[in-house]
Amino acid sequence: MSIDYDTLSDNEIISRINEKDDDAIEFMMQKYGNIVKREVRTVYIIGAETDDLMQEGMIGLFKAIRDYEADKGTAFSTFATLCIRRQLQTAINNSNRKKHIPLNSYISIYSESSEYGYEIGENIESGDSEANPENMVIAKEQKNAIKKRIESELSSLEKKVLKLYLDGLSYQEIADRLDKSEKSVDNALQRIRKKLSV
Repeated sequence: MSIDYDTLSDNEIISRINEKDDDAIEFMMQKYGNIVKREVRTVYIIGAETDDLMQEGMIGLFKAIRDYEADKGTAFSTFATLCIRRQLQTAINNSNRKKHIPLNSYISIYSESSEYGYEIGENIESGDSEANPENMVIAKEQKNAIKKRIESELSSLEKKVLKLYLDGLSYQEIADRLDKSEKSVDNALQRIRKKLSV
């Protein structure tokens, strides 16, 4: 008998997952996949591949599904976001320790406090007591530089596109929201990448 998971609450689905319902796991991975996309977009890692970051984010989501406890009083989406952020941070920290080039520098370009929703700021909790002070200073300088570029170099349209992109919307959704063509959105994002490249 097929189950309509859309009619179930997250807590009910998690209960089914605890009873070894593999279809329920797949449903939750798909349902909250957009959170992974959003969080990956909020972390700028020099030289990193988006696919690698997506994989790390999906691992974080899977851990959230595995470890979530409804009786703690936290909404699953909140817990999942935290787990995804921690997984991305762990990937960054592990890479720093191993001195791998792709993940040895990151800049978070998303914060709820900005008018446009992407003020430069630490979006991922840092639990790394071994963080290199020099790298932290460099990262802070890079974030400040990008913040200045966002405010001074991006047009009003580009700021809106960036905000929606970081919110996890697709090109089509951004185009619909702003009453523009997908090509206009793509062009705006290409310009943004060039202007904000470091």
